This record gives sequence, C-alpha cells and structure tokens, in this order.
Amino acid sequence: MKAAVIVFPGSNCDRDLAVAFESAGADVTMVWHKDSTLPQGVDIVGIPGGFSFGDYLRCGAIAARSPICQAVVAHADRGGYAMGICNGFQVLTETGVLPGALLRNAGLKYICKTVGLKVETSSSAFTEGYNAGDTVNIPIAHHDGNYFADAETVARLKGEDRVAFTYTDNPNGSISDIAGILSENRRVLGMMPHPERAADSGHGGTDGAALFRALTGALAPA
Repeated sequence: MKAAVIVFPGSNCDRDLAVAFESAGADVTMVWHKDSTLPQGVDIVGIPGGFSFGDYLRCGAIAARSPICQAVVAHADRGGYAMGICNGFQVLTETGVLPGALLRNAGLKYICKTVGLKVETSSSAFTEGYNAGDTVNIPIAHHDGNYFADAETVARLKGEDRVAFTYTDNPNGSISDIAGILSENRRVLGMMPHPERAADSGHGGTDGAALFRALTGALAPA
C-alpha cells in the first residue's frame, strides 16, 4: 500500500501518521502543501492533525485552498482513499469532500485526553478491523472538534451507515455524539480523535492500530 501524508505549515502530527502507516506495512511519502500533484500510484492520502497555517480564518480553511488540496479533492472525486484526522478532518470539510463543519468545543476550552469511542460500522476499509459496537480508547487534542451538520445531513449520515465513530461520553458537544464520518462511497474518513497516537504500545494503548492494519489489508496489492 502506498500512502501520502500531506504536510502544512503548522502540522504537528504528520510524522506520527507516517509512522502509523509504516508500522502497518505501508510505503509512505511526505508531500508538501505547495506541491500540485500526489505521488504516482498512491493508494491513500492522509491529512494529519495540527494547526495548519496557524488556524487563521477558520481551522483548515487556508489549507483547504492549498495547491495540494486540489489534487486531494481530485483524488477523492475519482474514487481514491483519504483520511483526515483532527485538523485533517477540518480540512476535508472545508474542501467539501465531507459534509458538515467543526465548531469551537461547547466548553470553549482545548481538550487533550483519551476518550472512549463506539465503532458504529465495520463496513469500510477503515473500520473493518473492528466489530460494530466495539468500544475503543483513542486520544483527542482539539479546540474546535464540535461536529455540526444540519438535521437532514445527520439523518442521511445515519441512514447510509456513514457514521464511523461516536463518543461514548461526548467531550465537545458534537451533534449526535459524532466523532468520525465516511464519504458517500465510504472511501474517505474524517475523524477528530487520533488513532495514530494509539498505534504503538509505547503510547499506552494500541486501539488505533487496527485501523491502519485494516487499511493495509484492504488496499495492499493482491
């Protein structure tokens, strides 16, 4: 499996994401935001967490208009796989690849801790390493992680089995406890929690590792 990890000014989880991909067996290329093309033959694009461009305007808004994000949108439009974690999720909503928006946390404070997530579906390349209904422990670290979408969009996400993860104890006010969602073709995942920070025993937990192993199993050449 070939993975590309996008790097913006202010990214701080890009190396963590690359290591998580590599540990699962992927061949990883780091891609600078000013590049206009993705590596040839890339299977999945990872957009990491951090504070791209200092989170000016809105979180992810400037990054979403970078040259490389035009290539990411084109990649997703033609059926390519992508995942955005934390700031990466914000970027994917700003590009319109995923619906909704990430608002300021309901408590108006930055939150950094490990939280419980319920796996809502195992029907995707990202979540097939879990069983629907499983509870996993994954870290969060965000100030603007409060997922919001209108009632029609939320109903569609639920009706199409596109809610990937929900919080067991909602830390930020996200509507319907949503922590992660899938695109219509199920090939793009956006989530606020950080599975790459729970992919090695040195992190104190490995509940995120199954996500990366599942991706490698689904996307590695036969």
